[in-house]
Amino acid sequence: MKTTRNILLGLTTAALTAGMVFAGSHTTPEGQAVAARHAHMDLYQFNLGILGNMAKGAVDFDEAVAMGAAKDLAALANMSQASYWIPGTSSTDIEGSRALPAAFTDMEDAIAKSMALAEAANAMAEAAGTLDGVKANLGKVGGACGACHKAYRAPSS
Repeated sequence: MKTTRNILLGLTTAALTAGMVFAGSHTTPEGQAVAARHAHMDLYQFNLGILGNMAKGAVDFDEAVAMGAAKDLAALANMSQASYWIPGTSSTDIEGSRALPAAFTDMEDAIAKSMALAEAANAMAEAAGTLDGVKANLGKVGGACGACHKAYRAPSS
């Protein structure tokens, strides 16, 4: 009984400590910017996952769901991310960031890559009413994502 209580107390203490460290890292403007970027990328991934699963036949094509995911993807791609990309938030500046310093020094190219993603996402939103439309545009969206990641994202550790 005492061992179980000590284990539970240890796990609770560890969880609370981890939560405080996580929350503390998000109280600075830099930490909040990185958290916002991660959330934005997670939403890209979520919507692309929906479309990708339909394209490869892992789930049945559903026009309404595909259109919703594609429209959300386009909205995300067209949304200003300027407040996420502040100085001091590269992978060399802050733990948890995978944004390479080049993302902040070659802004013209980074913005061009962002605009290419918006263009591809807009095309997906126009075509997502059919499975063929999703399939025809998924590679373009993925290519736009990959171009930015290749140039400006550090590998995962």
